[in-house]
Amino acid sequence: MITPTNLIRHELIGLDVIVSESLNPLSIGIQGKVIDETQQTLTIQTKKGNKKILKRLSTFIFNVKDEKVEVKGSVIAKRPWERISN
Repeated sequence: MITPTNLIRHELIGLDVIVSESLNPLSIGIQGKVIDETQQTLTIQTKKGNKKILKRLSTFIFNVKDEKVEVKGSVIAKRPWERISN
């Protein structure tokens, strides 16, 4: 079961997310639902279409069980199955 404390070990696809910080100023404020994940990126479905965000350049706020959890992209910048198995 996904909780705010074990978020980084779980599947991120399907979670609501906001890009809170980024080295790319155009990415800040992008929000929506995670629809795909690779080692380096999250694809977020927004009202204006799908956006790929580089993990290492950004900080994300995920909504988990009505709690907001901030995660630095460098922490989750692994292949999804590597992050899940650790």
